[in-house]
Amino acid sequence: MRRGPWWLFTSDSGAVHEVTMSLRIPVQVAAAFCIVTCLASASNIVRAADVAPGVGVGPQYDSTHVYVAPEDADRFVASIIATFGGRSAKQVVATVTPTPSSTTSQIIQTPVGIVSLFGYKTPIPYPFGAERTGFLVTDMDEAIRAARAAGADVLVAPFDDPIGKDAIIQWPGGVCTQLYWHTIPPAYPPLQTVPENRVYVSPDAAEAFVRSFLQFSLGRVVSDDPRAPGVEIGRPDETYRRIRIESTFGKMTAFVTDGHIPYPYGRETTGYEVTNFADTMTKAKAAGVVVLVAPYTSDGRDAAMVQLPGGYVAEIHAAARM
Repeated sequence: MRRGPWWLFTSDSGAVHEVTMSLRIPVQVAAAFCIVTCLASASNIVRAADVAPGVGVGPQYDSTHVYVAPEDADRFVASIIATFGGRSAKQVVATVTPTPSSTTSQIIQTPVGIVSLFGYKTPIPYPFGAERTGFLVTDMDEAIRAARAAGADVLVAPFDDPIGKDAIIQWPGGVCTQLYWHTIPPAYPPLQTVPENRVYVSPDAAEAFVRSFLQFSLGRVVSDDPRAPGVEIGRPDETYRRIRIESTFGKMTAFVTDGHIPYPYGRETTGYEVTNFADTMTKAKAAGVVVLVAPYTSDGRDAAMVQLPGGYVAEIHAAARM
């Protein structure tokens, strides 16, 4: 958007006075003009945000990135499908980085979220493996412009892969996300439940992170609890700040902590919402899933932390039964 000359009329009374002296306009008139102009500009910004389509597609196209040793891939796939249901695409071997590498790759579609599974046969090029999720976008160039405008850093510039384009960006606070675009748009059914992207940020970076992600995603803050129960991060006798966000890219929970959190908190990337918590946990244990944090209840949820074959840590939750 082209900036007009209205910026000369600021809310600083001295600045307004200085401009009006040079233009020989009464201070009261200039101040009134400033108020009207700024309100009109703010109104235009709000209306633009309301109608802007953004670059997101939908949560059924946004995947959690999971890295396992190639020999663990089959066990992981069998375990996650036995736990949540769903199916896996055929495993392929491909280069999905802009520099030479080789990995097994497959998409696992479950009713509670999508997983992109990688089993590298070569060393993993930097910074791949640091990204938590992959977001499908409608236009890669526009997505990169939007990310930069929102204050994100482009760690890996867009590059071609076998089925489209990819890039990796980093939000304020250090959270990394992969953006991807397909030459032939995929068509996935809606999810039964939308998983939550779980990110951990410091108090110093929390505001910048939230502001940046909201600008990019055109999302909204659903809740911001400065005294959330510490049991959710392994510190039951304390509280912390929890921010929940929703957007076209799905659900996100930002955990604002001082970093003094016990294992496995912070190692999980995704929280999976299920309809029957006890049944899911029974299926998970039978499928070789290890319970790292025993079930607990907080914020109207029954929840637990688990580890799947290959080392992938996840959270599972459901609405608490009354």
